[in-house]
Amino acid sequence: MAEIGEVICRAPSRRALWWGVGAGGAGAAVAALRAGHLGGSLDPWFTAGALVALFGLVFLYAATARLSAGPYGLRSRTLLRRRTVPWSRIVDLRRYIQSGRNQDVHRVSVLLEDGRAWRLPLPTSGAATTDFDADLEALRALHRRYGSPASDGEAPVITPRSAGRRPVITWIVGVVLLTASAVAASYVADAASEQRAWRAAVACTDATPAAERRDCLATFDGVIERTDVNRGRGSSWLYFTDDRPIDRLSVSQDDAAAFRAGEKVELVFWHGSARTVTGEHRVWHDHLISPGELAVFSALCLLGAGYAGARLLVRRRGRGLRDDELLPSALPFAGALGVTAVWLLPLLYLHSTDPLGSPGRVVWAAAGTAATAAVLVLAWRATRVRTPGEARAAAPDGRDHFLAARFLEATAYNPNRFGTHVVIGDGPPAVTPHPGPGRFAAHRIPAERLTVTGVRRARGSDGDTVPRGWHIAELDDDGTPVRLAAAPADLARITDALERERRDGGRDPETATTRP
Repeated sequence: MAEIGEVICRAPSRRALWWGVGAGGAGAAVAALRAGHLGGSLDPWFTAGALVALFGLVFLYAATARLSAGPYGLRSRTLLRRRTVPWSRIVDLRRYIQSGRNQDVHRVSVLLEDGRAWRLPLPTSGAATTDFDADLEALRALHRRYGSPASDGEAPVITPRSAGRRPVITWIVGVVLLTASAVAASYVADAASEQRAWRAAVACTDATPAAERRDCLATFDGVIERTDVNRGRGSSWLYFTDDRPIDRLSVSQDDAAAFRAGEKVELVFWHGSARTVTGEHRVWHDHLISPGELAVFSALCLLGAGYAGARLLVRRRGRGLRDDELLPSALPFAGALGVTAVWLLPLLYLHSTDPLGSPGRVVWAAAGTAATAAVLVLAWRATRVRTPGEARAAAPDGRDHFLAARFLEATAYNPNRFGTHVVIGDGPPAVTPHPGPGRFAAHRIPAERLTVTGVRRARGSDGDTVPRGWHIAELDDDGTPVRLAAAPADLARITDALERERRDGGRDPETATTRP
């Protein structure tokens, strides 16, 4: 029986999970029985049994997972590991959100005193987070009772945009793309050599030695027996009568549909493969990968690795942020890589083996490099981690300015959180659902009762609607906390306008009349 004040979490639908474990055991038995009958071909019963057994292991892992929490701390048990951590070693419990295929998955992240993070196997949530929210709040209540949590109130939220997210996938993608780029680049010279050899190849003659017939063009006659046109993504085929000169040839769907059964064709072989098939109304050509195509593929992989590196660079620059604070977007660096692709890819496609072989190419590459460097400087500035409150408000000019901003809570002046902009200038600050012009559907902000209590960076708990580079002004609305999100410069102008409006008490300072 659980102790008083103890929290125990198990996987839901455990009976269904154990049924899955039983099915996995049956699959393992089938695979074991059929393993002795494996011959030269793959046994479908063995394959099906092994696959079911693999899923059974997944079900077994989920069915045996258990988490308990009490005065002793956290106890986690899985199929592979058991772990106990006292509350004294735990700094905080956070909400960790993983992007799923159809819905987000919520888990609990434990921040330890040595700075490492540990994700609990349970509790988890899918579309409905009610039970997960209750379990997380119970765990945080135990932490407040027996430990010293770093955060009060709601749990910090770690999202894919947060600084506390581990960039493991980014590292893997970057390494894979770099490897692919290097491998493709290593074959550029071979592709160029093969292309030159194909263009210089001549027809074979009776005097051509047998050892050299591989490098000349050998011509054979054949008759199309039938065609197999695949309407899906698979290959289409040409079949030849009496398997001469070959039994079948893989072609595109359009080529297979163009040839007819009984049609006489001429095949040209080079390097042991059919390179052309000439019929009455259609000529099929085998595609030789050109050095330009390989060079472009290598460059694309390198640019993709560059974007992965840019994401890691942005994360490195934000290493001083709180784990739940949002990192700046790396998309400005994607723009720089796009500019690089504009001048680099045509150069490599046309001159893959000697991109700097003429003065014109050197000038083109130099101009492109200069453009890339300029955009990289702009991207570096755009992804700078800005300190909250450092932006200064511009002096008012008496005209209306519609600034992209939104209140994150539904209020009387922001019903159903409909506002997308805040208008300031010629009139009191107001929330509008449009970027102007005109104050149609505007709701006046009661600045006289709003007080700015702080300005901070955006966090995971602020939701996905807040852009990464925006800041959050925390306001007090007669005792009710309200959050206002906007770009740093715009937020400074809005808070300055609210402060002036509150100071004037809703009255026009020039006419001393009350504003509507």
